[in-house]
Amino acid sequence: MTSPYFDLSGKTIVITGGSKGLGESMAWALAEAGADLALVSRTQADLDSVSAEIRAATGRHVIGVAADVTKEADIAAMTQRVVAEFGKIDVLINNAGIGGTTPVLDLQEDEWDRYMNLNLKGPVLCSKHIGAEMIKRKQGNIINISSLFATMVARYMAAYGATKSALVSFTRTLALEWARYNIRVNALCPGYFDTPMNHDFWQTKGGMSVIDKIPMQRVGDTKEIKPAILFLCSDANSFMTGTTLFIDGGHSLVG
Repeated sequence: MTSPYFDLSGKTIVITGGSKGLGESMAWALAEAGADLALVSRTQADLDSVSAEIRAATGRHVIGVAADVTKEADIAAMTQRVVAEFGKIDVLINNAGIGGTTPVLDLQEDEWDRYMNLNLKGPVLCSKHIGAEMIKRKQGNIINISSLFATMVARYMAAYGATKSALVSFTRTLALEWARYNIRVNALCPGYFDTPMNHDFWQTKGGMSVIDKIPMQRVGDTKEIKPAILFLCSDANSFMTGTTLFIDGGHSLVG
């Protein structure tokens, strides 16, 4: 039996980047806790597949909405589609993003813009449009998925780190700005996780050298993101806003 603190029955949650990786793991956890979901990404086929699987397994109302979160018109249309479908949006998880490494001397303007548009502009614009709906109801909850690189640095990750640091700053500012509307805004900073995209890397010499730097001496399993996102989405943190929660095996402790 789910604790009433973590029961998400009756909640509608939007997850950007919700069809793959950590976003998909979050979606499963939240549906299992009773939430209805709108999963957002650019590829409708991926969304349809994941949505169907979660619906069949949990019985929850789950839809996929194709949208490019770097385009304000797409975000506005997505917001209205979700409100029309569910009547409200209780929680927004800004998860869509990209990573990578490029030395600053090799960094091209269009690559910099891709990082800024997807990792920073997207969460800002999604918060703007969905937040407007939350303000009407005087309640809401926004979770921005940042990174351990919001506070630590690594060579060749200037663009990625800049966006994730800025996202934490945006989180804190928005939390202060919207507390008067009963809207909580927090950030979740994952470290390295084993996902289908990077699984093979962890078996390489480079991957093992990264693991050596993590105090727990391993990368995270995607199932370990589930309790953290459930906590942030639930009423268990009803007096918490403007906070950054790390889930990284202690990596941010040692840099």
